[in-house]
Amino acid sequence: MVRTFFPTCVTMRTNVTTKTIRQAKGVRQIACLTAYDALTARLADMGGVDLILVGDSVGNTVLGFESSVHVTLEMMEHHTAAAARARPAALLVADVPFCVAHEDVPSVLRSCARLIRAGARAVKVEGGVKLAPVVGALVEAGIPVCGHVGLQPQQVHRLGGYRKFGDAEAESVLADARAMEAAGAFAIVGEMLGKGLAARLRDALSVPLIGIGSGVDCDGQVLVIHDLLGLTETPPPFAKPRVDLAASAVGAIAGWVADVRALPNSAPTSSPATPKAEISTHIPL
Repeated sequence: MVRTFFPTCVTMRTNVTTKTIRQAKGVRQIACLTAYDALTARLADMGGVDLILVGDSVGNTVLGFESSVHVTLEMMEHHTAAAARARPAALLVADVPFCVAHEDVPSVLRSCARLIRAGARAVKVEGGVKLAPVVGALVEAGIPVCGHVGLQPQQVHRLGGYRKFGDAEAESVLADARAMEAAGAFAIVGEMLGKGLAARLRDALSVPLIGIGSGVDCDGQVLVIHDLLGLTETPPPFAKPRVDLAASAVGAIAGWVADVRALPNSAPTSSPATPKAEISTHIPL
């Protein structure tokens, strides 16, 4: 059975670039969602987002892992290629997974080149001052980089869990963001920043600060698409679902199961042999 993906009912729009994202600072808010495959990337793009992040959050959102540290480069390459097949106008950014950015520079360049060849138009690197030289090398090689400061989920074991970053960490977070910017990052994701810190960071940077769990004092917002659509069993407190797709899906499935089981059970005790003509022309779904 041939299934069409989506009807062509969306107005074509100009491709978003890293330059577009940089120029949005101070002009308008930037909307970003995660996507891990062609379906979610297409939905996000149809909704008009500026940036689609193929996040390593695929690990704990879709693949059943406890955290993102289990996600490998090969997994990120696979999901990036799937999202890229949607051909989104939004800027497609792929996460550099756990520990990869901490390897030697030639290895990091090779790994990130794989993500770009898979279809990403930029990569995201968690880190700060220590990884600024790596970011600089990537940018020099022609690979755009989005930084990520504040809570860095790949450091969850060192941190002992997920938590807010506030005044106590303000100077180190500011130093990390400035180092990423100086190295050539076109934007910075700030995760779980306290209200005062988010505003300080936004005002200190010439590139956009895209927040997640960091309040409204940012240049944009990013959410996990499954949280937004009500597909996550326990979404974080800052993610407010706009629809409960999980409940709708379960209801639809349960209704279909009930309809199937209500069909008359009239099959004979032994089935006659299928004629050869039917066998030769049968096309599986």
